[in-house]
Amino acid sequence: MATKLILASTSPRRAEILRDAGIVFDICVPHIEEARLPHEAAGKMVARLAEAKARAAAESSGEKNPAIIIGADTAVELDGEIFGKPRDAADAREMLSYLSGRTHYVVTGIYVLRLPDGAARSVVETTAVTFARLDQKEIDAYVTSGEPFDKAGGYAIQGRAGRYIPRVEGCYFNVVGLPLARLYTLLGELGWRDDGPA
Repeated sequence: MATKLILASTSPRRAEILRDAGIVFDICVPHIEEARLPHEAAGKMVARLAEAKARAAAESSGEKNPAIIIGADTAVELDGEIFGKPRDAADAREMLSYLSGRTHYVVTGIYVLRLPDGAARSVVETTAVTFARLDQKEIDAYVTSGEPFDKAGGYAIQGRAGRYIPRVEGCYFNVVGLPLARLYTLLGELGWRDDGPA
């Protein structure tokens, strides 16, 4: 029997990536403060938050059997600025205007924690994403679609925004929110194996 996997995330996109890959898992929603520390770099922030999510989920899940907790956090970075989820439509427009015609970086931290022994693995994955130059009508139409909300950087590459992204360097799944191949490697290092369909 495969070790139970628990995803410490509320992201439907991360869950969809795992499901589409045929990976069986449970969800445990972590409750942590997801704020950036002063002058914290994107890579350090996502690594810290991914670990915090995994540890919070391990504590709240009450899991007694062997399990592996997956924590992840994603940020969009450009010119040292970190773009989280837009607060409102005006914030989404501002983000998209800033990303327009430029290459930014999507940075995801993964922290994988094995219970009960506490062994862990972590990685930070970075993908370069190039946006086409957007005019104001395109930005307004995209914001009106509602897609930018609840997404780091204000866009979803797997949705309508895909039409504006001519180039991705690195892991596509990282831009969606979970670098699948890197995660699979980390799980293997902790002894997890896929026993096939449940």
